[in-house]
Amino acid sequence: MTNRFATFLVLLATLALGGCGYNTMQAGDQQIKAAWAEVINQYQRRTDLIPNLVETVKGFAAQEQAVLLGVTSARAKVGSIQATPELLNDPRAFARFQQAQGELSSALSRLLVVVENYPQLKSDRNFRDLQAQLEGTENRIAVARNRYIKAVQEYNTVVVQFPTNLTAMLFGFKEKPQFTVEDEKAIAKAPKVDFGKPAPQATGGAPAGSPAPQTK
Repeated sequence: MTNRFATFLVLLATLALGGCGYNTMQAGDQQIKAAWAEVINQYQRRTDLIPNLVETVKGFAAQEQAVLLGVTSARAKVGSIQATPELLNDPRAFARFQQAQGELSSALSRLLVVVENYPQLKSDRNFRDLQAQLEGTENRIAVARNRYIKAVQEYNTVVVQFPTNLTAMLFGFKEKPQFTVEDEKAIAKAPKVDFGKPAPQATGGAPAGSPAPQTK
């Protein structure tokens, strides 16, 4: 009788936990970790491309030291942040990670604008291969971020809604930090990496020290 009663209590507890959102939050937490791992994987792909990109640009535009140094420094800052799963439970650490990745994106954008001044660089096979890899990586980053954002939205909804919020408080489930952008549409649209357009100059590159063209 005792064993049957114990089994009944286990079954009752299982049904109660399932109905109060516990299992949903556990599944959501695992989904977030998987989505985050893919975000990190794609950001790492971009980070790994940067040394070759910088070296290639340097071969044609060594005078663009400030821009090249900006990319290298931004990459080093990204590398100094340990993007472990624990970071997902630390909003401040998550914000630092996002800021570092944003700075790297900005540095890369400045570099790609400068490239427009160097037709020979744009036509270099090695550079064009890197361009294609970078463009593909930016697209994958956008997709991975979207999946993470969706997973976090679904999880956070369960954590804050009644009555599942009571279960969240009881078992220590907390809201996960989210990516933020000024324009939400930017999340779904990868940065444009396009060197197919003709350079502003008819021939030759821009003189050393000439200002980079303004972005639109």
